[in-house]
Amino acid sequence: MSALQSLPITEMLQRGSIHEVDVLRLKSAFHHDSAITADEAEALFALNETCQSQHSTWDGFYVEALTDYVVAQVLPEGYLTADEAHRFFKRISSEGFVERKTDLDLLVNVLTKSRWSPVSLSCAALNQVKHAVTTGSGPLRAAYPGESGTIRESEVELVRRILYAFGGDGAVPITQAEADVLFEINEQICEPQANAAWMDLFVKALTNVAMACSGQAVPTREESLRRDPWLMEATGELSQLALLSAMVSASLKGVRSGYREQSSEERALMRLEMQRIEIITNEEIVAADAAWLCGRIGRRGRLTASEAALVAYLSQESRKIHPELQAKVQRLAEAA
Repeated sequence: MSALQSLPITEMLQRGSIHEVDVLRLKSAFHHDSAITADEAEALFALNETCQSQHSTWDGFYVEALTDYVVAQVLPEGYLTADEAHRFFKRISSEGFVERKTDLDLLVNVLTKSRWSPVSLSCAALNQVKHAVTTGSGPLRAAYPGESGTIRESEVELVRRILYAFGGDGAVPITQAEADVLFEINEQICEPQANAAWMDLFVKALTNVAMACSGQAVPTREESLRRDPWLMEATGELSQLALLSAMVSASLKGVRSGYREQSSEERALMRLEMQRIEIITNEEIVAADAAWLCGRIGRRGRLTASEAALVAYLSQESRKIHPELQAKVQRLAEAA
């Protein structure tokens, strides 16, 4: 985007604001030459972090222009290696936290648009939700400061979107690293008030993990994590008993048919696919196993509402799950 050099970038930085006319000029320059150099990308990053006053049209331009740069123009084209992902995340964050909503939107859009990205970048995005739940601060809580210990439905949908992005179109199981962040988010949600949307997503994601480590073929993430119609009417303030009953009898009923015993050929093909992703991203992918999951459920000495829902569902599916996990679920179900 050589035309960017003729724009008053320094003036915009000095005045600390981005006007509508500035965005129009940037869009025009991008339209005529969509190739962005590293220096021009840095100029856009600097404008976003320096200019506190930004016209509403800036957000969309910033996210799309830099997504195109990170995903489509930085080699290798179409995906991110671990080193590239590290450099990108370091540029938009401070000590692991993304402070600006525009940068968080950029992070999620990069995950969504890239064909493959390292699981560490997916976990970095999930950790932004954990930060919001834990502290009640950050860009996700700009309109609701101080609400720690809760997870909003918009944040649940953000988690779903992040998990979808890493899985792509393939039937890639939830990884151990992703599952660990989901457990950490869940542990920060205060009891006894349960959020219907979160509980639904948590149980579906960890069911995916349980089935995968039990030798079951898993459906695509979009299929296994999809939001069910009954949740559209849920207030998020159902009693835990009602919520458990609704989930086990209705929401998860549609998930059951998506899992089946995996053939030896399918297991070999999945291992090859995971190895291929590791080679592409230059980052190891650690698959969860039954021993890890057994140690993770109820780690704090008691089950959260969402973990109780997971145990209730897995106890119904005990014949399909790993013997070690089966024994753990049985003990927890009897103690409940």
